[in-house]
Amino acid sequence: MSSPSRVRNFLPATLSTTLLVGLVTSQATASAAHRKPNFIVVFCDNLGYGDIEPFGSTLHRTPNLNRMAKEGRKFIHFCVTAGVCTPSRASLMTGCYSQRVGMHFNERDGWVLRPVSRYGLAPDETTIAEVLKQQGYATAIVGKWHLGDQPEFLPTRQGFDWFFGVPYSDDMTERFWKKDGSKWPPLPLMENEDVIEAPCDRNGLTKRYTERAMEWIAKHKDEPFFLYFPQAMPGSTSTPFSSPEFKGKSRNGPWGDAVEELDWSMGVMLDQLRELGIAEDTLVIWTSDNGAPINRGPNDFRRGSNRPLHGRGYTTSEGAFRVPTLVWQPGKVPAGTVCHELATTMDLLPTFAKLAGANQSETQKPDGHDVSSLMFKNDSTKTPYEGFYYYHQEQLQAVRSGPWKLFLPVTPVRAHPHFNAQRKPQNLLFHLVNDVACANNLAGKHPDVVARLSKIAEEARKDLGDKGRRGSGQRKRGEIDHDPQPLLLKTGE
Repeated sequence: MSSPSRVRNFLPATLSTTLLVGLVTSQATASAAHRKPNFIVVFCDNLGYGDIEPFGSTLHRTPNLNRMAKEGRKFIHFCVTAGVCTPSRASLMTGCYSQRVGMHFNERDGWVLRPVSRYGLAPDETTIAEVLKQQGYATAIVGKWHLGDQPEFLPTRQGFDWFFGVPYSDDMTERFWKKDGSKWPPLPLMENEDVIEAPCDRNGLTKRYTERAMEWIAKHKDEPFFLYFPQAMPGSTSTPFSSPEFKGKSRNGPWGDAVEELDWSMGVMLDQLRELGIAEDTLVIWTSDNGAPINRGPNDFRRGSNRPLHGRGYTTSEGAFRVPTLVWQPGKVPAGTVCHELATTMDLLPTFAKLAGANQSETQKPDGHDVSSLMFKNDSTKTPYEGFYYYHQEQLQAVRSGPWKLFLPVTPVRAHPHFNAQRKPQNLLFHLVNDVACANNLAGKHPDVVARLSKIAEEARKDLGDKGRRGSGQRKRGEIDHDPQPLLLKTGE
């Protein structure tokens, strides 16, 4: 067969030029079509379901998230696997329930890793970053890690090329830890494995994270990349932080200021992706690690809102587990659409792996599923979950199947959204579509559903354990064999 250059010699000049341009264009189109997608996950801290306008907030102004929802897809039944940050983040990173990877509880720290802990995500667990790195991706995390602060557990040992951020929560500042008497260091800001500032200026974190993240995206725009962007705000303090440009500007005090700065950050990112010409090549996920802590008063939104859902963060309520989630990729994700099916943070690893061309053999079998069809298709695709589990530390408190959620009659009662010590535990069955606020117990009317979900609960106990019972599928958490050391600025810095 003749080469394109030899054929061109026998054609009129104008036609030859046209053919050449067409060939180059078709090759470029083919190359673009085969380009692996970029992935960005924005993972806010303690942001509630009702804290942003696309999910019903009338208090916080979020025009950029409104734009993202208009141009993308809103997931209204997107769940995390825990009501607090460490186990939730472990599930996102590994695609597994935190109970499977041992990150749900330990005797020293409780259910959230504290500074100077000997525990962390086991180095032999497979993370999203490791899966994508094997497929040729540049990988970075900008923001809050909270899966171990010792060198063995840092992001740079878990598949990330670059880390800029804090190793744990913004409220874990200098103090003595009462359980073992260890002293926590000043909150460190890190680059890779070095502390570059301590204590870090929490007021400037959102702005600094955004600037550094945008620099990194621009640097890697010509290759496939994965950016994990776990924002520090609204955060774990009662009065979140924000930069001077946003402080005091919202209608809801520090919480509102922080939320509106997060919206600004998202706008900067969406604009840059378009300016760089890579918006259509980039799948962006906006979500939260768990619901808002909320204040006790029904109309007190100083610590966020989970409305119209029931309950607060740190529990197994819908307000803790169901989080505001937006999916955006122009030309790929149908604009202005809503997904009503259950999906979870555990699904990101298998979904990204599939889209990046990874084989199942290259990953440990996750609990999550490939939900790319829920993101990209306009059909009647159903959730892949037959059952979904709600754990509070070691205790299985509830299960979901389809629209039904069954709270089990657990004992002892601790941090339960519906039970208390003065009320005898009983089966509680809620229809999560018809009864968004979980106000009507239908257990007596649907014993068949209670029986089916109780069977699913027993399967969870066998695999992932329960209070006082170890599951057959549980793996060990990471643990160092020497005394943990605080993360400090080097002498002289």
